[in-house]
Amino acid sequence: MILEDFLYFDTNGLYCRYGNFYIDPVKPVQTAVISHAHADHAIPGNNEVYCTEATSLFMKQRYGKNAAKFFNLAGYNKPFTIGGVHITFIPAGHMLGSAQILMEHQGVKYLYTGDYKLQPDATCEPLEWVKTDVLITESTFANPAILHPDPIEEIGKLNDIKVNILLGAYGLGKSQRLINLINEHVPQKTLLIHHSIMPLNGVYQKMGVDIGKHQLYSRKLMKEQKEYVYIVPPFTFESYYRAVGVKRLFASGWKNLQVNQNDTLFISDHADWNDILQTVEKTAPKQVWTLHGDGNHLRKHFGDRIFVKILN
Repeated sequence: MILEDFLYFDTNGLYCRYGNFYIDPVKPVQTAVISHAHADHAIPGNNEVYCTEATSLFMKQRYGKNAAKFFNLAGYNKPFTIGGVHITFIPAGHMLGSAQILMEHQGVKYLYTGDYKLQPDATCEPLEWVKTDVLITESTFANPAILHPDPIEEIGKLNDIKVNILLGAYGLGKSQRLINLINEHVPQKTLLIHHSIMPLNGVYQKMGVDIGKHQLYSRKLMKEQKEYVYIVPPFTFESYYRAVGVKRLFASGWKNLQVNQNDTLFISDHADWNDILQTVEKTAPKQVWTLHGDGNHLRKHFGDRIFVKILN
């Protein structure tokens, strides 16, 4: 029997009372299961963290001694138990080390997807499908009007830009994917990387992931027009709003970060509407629970066929 209170939100975040742990808590807790290392899912200060090795390395790189008191590392498809709940990490395809969290309790399977994507990405483990009784899916882009474009076509826009490019992107996950895509599909470009992103690239290297050729930014290089692409985090991108001699582009799937058709690379690391429908088909749940977005479109789409609960 599906337990309707198996997961619910309290002031610390998404709580599993049957195992006494939180998933991606928003405040420090005693026991946290972390799906991936982005700051809105992996905060510092938890006492005990369960996650993949890559997630732990990113957290330690970003938070130092405050990352967590104890890390418990689990490989993909290697079950472990917290309280009375059996847990397995399944690749989520969102970024390096990202995991779906499959929880089994009293014969019922609950699959928390975390952030995930179906698009190919050579810089992280590809998403894997598993059957579940309850699919707990992010609904960031759960809207029939939102369909992500082909990332290869988007990155191809750089071929037509002959001046140096200032390319804004999130430092973790997105930047490394862009480095890989540009090396693969726009190889004439020379990639310069902001100093704050380089240590994160080092974690990829440590995990055996070759993201492609790149080098540390220097002001001297950017004074020449040699089709450089300088990848910077959002705060640096905003500070260069008066930059001359460069084409400013921002890479994002988020509408609030997109500038316009000419100044945005529409590259998302999340599932769009069709991807979510495919996920429901592949995982074959009896119920769908949504979070991190608006689940009303899914509720309307499935009607009486599948029960849809909106967690947040």
